[in-house]
Amino acid sequence: MAEHGDEVRLGWLGTGRMGTELVRRLLRAGCDVAVYNRTRAKAEPLAALGAKVVSSPAELASRDIVFATVGTPQDLTDAVLGAGGLTSGEGRPAILVDCSTISAEVSRQVREQLAARGTTLLAAPVMGNPKVASVGQLTLAVSGPRAAFDSARRYLDLLGAGATYVGEGELARVVKLCHNLFLGVVTQSLAEVTILAQKSGVTREAFLTCLNKSVMGSQFTRYKSPAFVNLDFHPTFTATLLRKDFDLGLAAAREHEVALPVAALVHQIVQSLVGQGYGDQDFAALLELAARSAGLQLESENSPITDGLGQAGPSEAGAVP
Repeated sequence: MAEHGDEVRLGWLGTGRMGTELVRRLLRAGCDVAVYNRTRAKAEPLAALGAKVVSSPAELASRDIVFATVGTPQDLTDAVLGAGGLTSGEGRPAILVDCSTISAEVSRQVREQLAARGTTLLAAPVMGNPKVASVGQLTLAVSGPRAAFDSARRYLDLLGAGATYVGEGELARVVKLCHNLFLGVVTQSLAEVTILAQKSGVTREAFLTCLNKSVMGSQFTRYKSPAFVNLDFHPTFTATLLRKDFDLGLAAAREHEVALPVAALVHQIVQSLVGQGYGDQDFAALLELAARSAGLQLESENSPITDGLGQAGPSEAGAVP
């Protein structure tokens, strides 16, 4: 394997937009990667970059470490434990790294069944979208046995800006929920102050440009700015998905007796966003609700404001968690 001087062979389950970007990063680093996707045509372009395309998850069983980026908990269960799945034959990967977004309970069930078959599960939910992944800014929280994390770390770090080990079991799922609770709270606050600035006579572009240059500016405020300025709510992370994570996050807070008063209020605002028909749009549409409450009718400012990820343009939506 060109760059690392070892014989570790990698597999990848699920080559949608996210999986494709991450596999490309591994291939560029010289890794030996075999890939499977339920729709084979979506995996074929990776063959030109050096990946081996296989016809079933079972064909990845001989790989040392297999990553998964699938759409739903059932997709993961089927691909890993089902007929023709990763563990359906004689071979077994040493480690399965699940980068999908599933509940802690489903993750625990899969972990237990994999352990009985001799495979260790690392929960490694990602924070970022395919565009963030393409520029190497994706981050991962990882939980499971520390030895497995140490074995997989060099490859996890190749996927983006770095992987953080957060502990045993399903703790990475908790970190992802906390991340997305914070994401929603910050976005609602950003929407409110942006509308205050606009109603006072400041353009959204001018306000956000100033904010992004200040100590309060961040990578997040920068890459959400095009959506706020140009009202591009093309879904990168939908309001419905954000509501789901708030549901799960607030349930976890109740389980651990942690008060989240601000998050609870934002939860209801996100519910209102979904109820008013924005469920399938990007959660940046929280800006629209803030504008309505202030009696403002928003219009795109058609500005080439940058998202901080190397491109600019009126049609760019910001990145997501």
